[in-house]
Amino acid sequence: MAELLTVDDPDDPRLADYTGLTDVELRRRREPAEGLFIAEGEKVIRRARNAGYEMRSMMLSAKWFDVMRDVIDEESAPVYAVTPELAERVTGYHVHRGALAAMARRPLPPVAGLLAPATGEVRRVAVFEDIVDHANLGAAFRNAAALGVDAVLLTPRCADPLYRRAVKVSMGSVFHVPWTRLESWPQDIGLLREAGFTTAALCLSDRSITLDELVARRYGRLALVFGTEGDGLTDRALAAADTHVRIPMDAGVDSLNVAAASAVAFYATRADAP
Repeated sequence: MAELLTVDDPDDPRLADYTGLTDVELRRRREPAEGLFIAEGEKVIRRARNAGYEMRSMMLSAKWFDVMRDVIDEESAPVYAVTPELAERVTGYHVHRGALAAMARRPLPPVAGLLAPATGEVRRVAVFEDIVDHANLGAAFRNAAALGVDAVLLTPRCADPLYRRAVKVSMGSVFHVPWTRLESWPQDIGLLREAGFTTAALCLSDRSITLDELVARRYGRLALVFGTEGDGLTDRALAAADTHVRIPMDAGVDSLNVAAASAVAFYATRADAP
């Protein structure tokens, strides 16, 4: 059972994990290096714990003591009681949800292990190339979880799915979809081919087929590849992909936001699609 420890100094070193949460560049460097990420809000904290992530500490304002009492009682990690004003001084923003937890990261699995796990079968994966917007990445992970994608692969320059905003937008779905980073892109498309996957690049190109045509081909193992906001997939990724796929649209609209496009593609290619 954790003890509630009252902290009234924003410079208290025990709150170091929570300092400067709005400084994206700082947190992007610091969190992976220190092996931590921040879970914000009751539901996200619970989902992180349920997914097996270890808690380093928790920072709560008074109104959350009773709501999080069961977590406090089950945890051995320290729980810091702070005022909303102090939480804002430490984090750099008004903490609307009033509950923050510093969680320990886990080592990322190797790509081969993710594509051929010891239990179950992986038939459909998503590959996100260089998506740098944390909100888009979080939304895409939520889509992947909701629509039965088996695993997610990120290119080396893709944003951190465990960054606070990505976790928040995903509503904790990043904890429930197996994922890892590719080391060399697009060369690692070869790993997908070796595992029997057909790679389908979502794009507008002269040789793209429609999403309905892709679904009709009934590939046994399919990797859907999505590019970054604005620019889409790189030329090298397009050249390496097995096929190009477009989502037909009306009203002169040529493309969707990457998160929206992922939802459409995930739904259309689900295992029970007609």
